[in-house]
Amino acid sequence: MRKYADRKRNEPEEYKVEEWVLLSTKDFKFQIKEQCLEKLMKHFVGPYKVNKIISTNVIELELLESVKIYLVVNVSRVQMYKDQIEGQERKWSLLIVIKGEEEYKVEKILNKGKFRGKNRYLVQ
Repeated sequence: MRKYADRKRNEPEEYKVEEWVLLSTKDFKFQIKEQCLEKLMKHFVGPYKVNKIISTNVIELELLESVKIYLVVNVSRVQMYKDQIEGQERKWSLLIVIKGEEEYKVEKILNKGKFRGKNRYLVQ
């Protein structure tokens, strides 16, 4: 029976300090500010930098102040971040925190639309 159980088990990934990882949203879905459907939410957020490796199962992340979870997480809640393929480069918007609220710097508004009574903007 052991050989059948061991088929599903993999060696844990080796994380290093200063590497980038994605954090699972499984445990803090209630903290997401936008009221959206759970099935439409992102499964992983980030990337976040690994500050310290406490053990093979536990790592400490460098999180933003707006993410209100403990800095130390289990490796089952993170995934290695892989860079985008050339041509799929994603530009990360600059997050600005003013008076405890998150805001983003917008260069240009490309489009505007209404969805369920709320204004939605496509920005650059």
